[in-house]
Amino acid sequence: MMARYKSYCHAILNKYLSGESIDYRQVISLFLPILIDQAFLVGLSLVNTAMISSSGVAAISAVSMVDSLNLFLVNVFVALATGGTVVVAQYKGSGNDTMVSKAAASSLSAVTLVAVALSLLVLLFYHPILKVLFGTAEPEVFSHAGTYLVGSVLSYTGIAIKEAVNGALRGIGRTRVTLMLSLIMNLTYVLLNVVFVHYLDMGVVGLSVAVNISRYLAAGCALFYLLRMDASLRIRLKDVLDWNFSMIKKIMFIGLPFAAEQLFFNGGKMLTQIYIVSLGTYAIATNAISSVIAMLLQIPSIALSTALITVVGQCIGRRNIQDARKFTRSFLWLSSGSLLLMGLLLLPFFKPLVGLFSPPAEIMDDLYLIMVVNLLAQIPLWSISFLLPGALRAAGDSRFTSISSMLTMWLFRVVLGYVFGITLGFGVIGVWAAMQLEWGVRGAVFLWRYYGEKWYKHRLIEPVGGK
Repeated sequence: MMARYKSYCHAILNKYLSGESIDYRQVISLFLPILIDQAFLVGLSLVNTAMISSSGVAAISAVSMVDSLNLFLVNVFVALATGGTVVVAQYKGSGNDTMVSKAAASSLSAVTLVAVALSLLVLLFYHPILKVLFGTAEPEVFSHAGTYLVGSVLSYTGIAIKEAVNGALRGIGRTRVTLMLSLIMNLTYVLLNVVFVHYLDMGVVGLSVAVNISRYLAAGCALFYLLRMDASLRIRLKDVLDWNFSMIKKIMFIGLPFAAEQLFFNGGKMLTQIYIVSLGTYAIATNAISSVIAMLLQIPSIALSTALITVVGQCIGRRNIQDARKFTRSFLWLSSGSLLLMGLLLLPFFKPLVGLFSPPAEIMDDLYLIMVVNLLAQIPLWSISFLLPGALRAAGDSRFTSISSMLTMWLFRVVLGYVFGITLGFGVIGVWAAMQLEWGVRGAVFLWRYYGEKWYKHRLIEPVGGK
């Protein structure tokens, strides 16, 4: 009986998760560390949000507001690192190990430089930035936000180095190492939060100190591994300091449109955050808690989306379009199924889950309504809206995906968020409804692109032997 069950599972996995060049065992070994990493990342984010909530509604509101700005800026580094992942994965798929090493070194150089420049820019203008974005917030919230923003910006170079190294390692499928680096950073972060926030009662200042120590520790470990321990990429310090502009151009071809997309996309989210700030502290808290719950639901899907970039990138490097299409379809179905499963698992635990944040009784009904509606919308719409463009981008179709994302974000989520949330008076619920409607529009655009042929016609790398 057990033998028959194993044979059946093997047949199913082989049918849907194996191709000519990658089999399901490689896919699973790539995916599982990313899944664990994502689970820890979201779980620790939940714990930290719950922990800072002990410092009061003003503190959790300030952290929520600034984290939306942090997401806006840190995603620039993640986008550039993703450009490195795509180029590394395509060279890996083509079998050109020399160029794999050059791509990884160039990615680290470019991402670090951008991080330093962006950090200096924000530090110079942090007060005007806060005034423009959160000037209508209550004075106590605004004060906490200023402290947390400065602390966060000082840590940007650390997270950028770690993300650049992780991006290169994901490109060659070394996700176990990326998991260890992420665990070092996130476990250190939460342990320091327990000390600084819970025991020493340092509030937002403690959170800022913790984020800097944890991110630079992870960056140091990442560089040590890459330069001293890694046997695959074989990068030396002089490779990182030697600017290879031809390689950087390839990385930027993917990374810059994605970075621009992240800036405009998260800029739109920042604008909707301004709507929510104007609705009051309870509305900010409702949005913050709902966002954490949504992240919990998306843990497996985000991990699948990250893994798909490497899988499709390597398929495209081998010019195996059939495999790229097959894996994309399979991952889309897996992602939607995982969203359904996560919803069924978490919905019965709504009250104890939300209770971690000590929310005011006045927002409980809104929290439950947002969770249920968001769950129902995510199952059919999230994967085609967020996972599918990752596959297109891995094939080099970065410009189309970025422009499409920016247009749908601003034409639908931002405009309708204001109409539903402010003009029609639906508040936070209206803003979330506009977001879910935008998922549907964007997903439809990406499905149309996927069923065509232009997305895989790009020639990002040179074939081995120049053929």
